[in-house]
Amino acid sequence: MKFKYQAKTEEGETQEGVVEASSRQSALDVLENHNLFVVSLIESSLIPVWMREIKIFNRVSQKDIVIFSRQLSMMFEANVPLIGSLETLGSQQKNHVFKEKVLEIAKSVEGGTALSEAFSRHPDLFSPFYINMIKSGEASGKLSEVLKYLAERLEKQYEFTSKIKGAMVYPVLVVFVSFIVIGIIIFFVMPQFADIFAASENELPLFTKIVLGASGFLRKWILIILVLVLGLLGFAFFYLRKTKEGKEFIDEHILDIPVLGNFLKMFYLSRFAQNLSTLIAGGLPIAQALKICSDIVNNNIYKDIVLKTQEGVKKGKTISSVLIRYPDYFTPLFTQMVSTGEKTGKLEDSLSKIAIFFQKEVERALDVLLSVIEPALIVFLAIIVGIIAAAVFVPMYGFIGTAM
Repeated sequence: MKFKYQAKTEEGETQEGVVEASSRQSALDVLENHNLFVVSLIESSLIPVWMREIKIFNRVSQKDIVIFSRQLSMMFEANVPLIGSLETLGSQQKNHVFKEKVLEIAKSVEGGTALSEAFSRHPDLFSPFYINMIKSGEASGKLSEVLKYLAERLEKQYEFTSKIKGAMVYPVLVVFVSFIVIGIIIFFVMPQFADIFAASENELPLFTKIVLGASGFLRKWILIILVLVLGLLGFAFFYLRKTKEGKEFIDEHILDIPVLGNFLKMFYLSRFAQNLSTLIAGGLPIAQALKICSDIVNNNIYKDIVLKTQEGVKKGKTISSVLIRYPDYFTPLFTQMVSTGEKTGKLEDSLSKIAIFFQKEVERALDVLLSVIEPALIVFLAIIVGIIAAAVFVPMYGFIGTAM
């Protein structure tokens, strides 16, 4: 059960949040163990709907994790005790969900739990990649170095994904504006011209009749059309993203789309190389690092190939000797660079260079993709508006000619 609480800290500050426990008494015990003086404690199911928290506003973002990792790295490097670092960072979090979880981690570490184990209790925040990097730092006695390296990698990944998301803002905005403009024309402009045309005795061109008929149909049935479209999209999203069969269907066919497929392949190669490089640098065995990367790559085709590579490594094969069998998914350049790294004993460096190369390729491909999408969307909007304008003004000129 979940309980919403309000409590006072030892310093007299008010703290609010949600605690999960098997009973009310257990929730009180948990809060008291955190040196909190409980003011109120209400089971979540008893809280009125309008008073409950909207989870989307309390979601812990990737940016929160990146900032937390960098700050933890800096404090650890400055020889601040780990427990003190976690407590300080937890108390500074504005997102109270993240704040509670960081403080829970601090309490667990204070109780003798390893940092990696404490992180692993929150899989919604910290990925297997993150946890295994911490674990490798604990095992090698180089936790400070690993934290610094991990923070740098997370920052680069965040900047890279943010750049991709930012580049997509303009096309999405154009599409949104296009729908608004077309909607205004269909629902507000066309009805006025339809009344004018209906009052006249002139025969309308077939082209104009089609446009007016389509406009009338949309105005009459728009609600049903929206319900059907949204229903189909909802079903497709659930099936394709939430079921194993749907996920496999997407992963198998999305890579065959001419421009998008190549873009995604470069993105997956960059992610795979960067994460494998980071894990190897952290001291993890290659087979274990490959297993972790198979879960990170986020595509079933690449996941299967990476798992086959892991099996090959366990049998004494090199990574490149397995990847070379899949030239459609791992380019010759990729396998050659990996092979060179394996022969020279500098696999980590080779993978890092590969990651940088493919990141730049992804950025170039994104620029090309946007250079095609943006004018195409503008031309599409111009054609739609032009068609509607022609359907309206052609008969209007006819009226003027008749009157003269």
